[in-house]
Amino acid sequence: MFVAIDELVQFYRSPLGRISRRLVQETMSRLYDGAPGERVLGLGYATPYLRRVAPDAERTLALMPGQQGVEVWPKDKPNCTALVDPLELPLTDSSIDMVVAAHLLEYVREPEELMQELWRVTAPGAHLLIVVPKRRGLWAQRDNTPFGHGHPFSRNQLTKLLETHSFKPEAWREALYLPPSNMGAVLKSARLFEIFGRIAGPAFAGVMIVRAKKQMFPAVTRRRRVSQLVGLPEFAPRPALSSHGSQPKA
Repeated sequence: MFVAIDELVQFYRSPLGRISRRLVQETMSRLYDGAPGERVLGLGYATPYLRRVAPDAERTLALMPGQQGVEVWPKDKPNCTALVDPLELPLTDSSIDMVVAAHLLEYVREPEELMQELWRVTAPGAHLLIVVPKRRGLWAQRDNTPFGHGHPFSRNQLTKLLETHSFKPEAWREALYLPPSNMGAVLKSARLFEIFGRIAGPAFAGVMIVRAKKQMFPAVTRRRRVSQLVGLPEFAPRPALSSHGSQPKA
């Protein structure tokens, strides 16, 4: 079940949300600093990270699932967001150079269908930059942040999902070693938590971030989706009641 847009916005406006956004942004930028002229797609709720990851993109779109809701983005320019079905993106084949996905994969009921759709819309050699909650991380165990909802992933699970659908993982990073708390002492020590967390090992991280590259040939043939239209009964014409309220004769 997707986290509603107002809850996501409220989290990223909180002290913990602002700190976590900065830490994840910095980790993502170490994995991928963007290339001028790229066509970038933010999918899920990726707007907190798009400007830092792809500052020189030719164009940037932010598509958000209908179950989640949408907000206007960016605030200072024409709106680039739209509500979509993430399994049926309104994009042509091979039209995207870079996909930034956050608050998405852990909520989708059919992640295999999503990966096939991402393979369709990405150009040859395109990259994915995906943020997911870590299965054994403390953030996945607490539901006071958006990272505590949905289905968290282990590295093996995410690797298998990517490779099965013709995306090759190239680099991994972890982030959010601080506890998911708005306590002042925790927030002031966020940098120390990140430093010591990286030294102690990735087991204490809250999220995983992976950069993966599209392979040339699809590993899985996409299934044709069954129409969800509901058939309605046909309406047969019937005569109106008589002026005296009696039933008309057959």
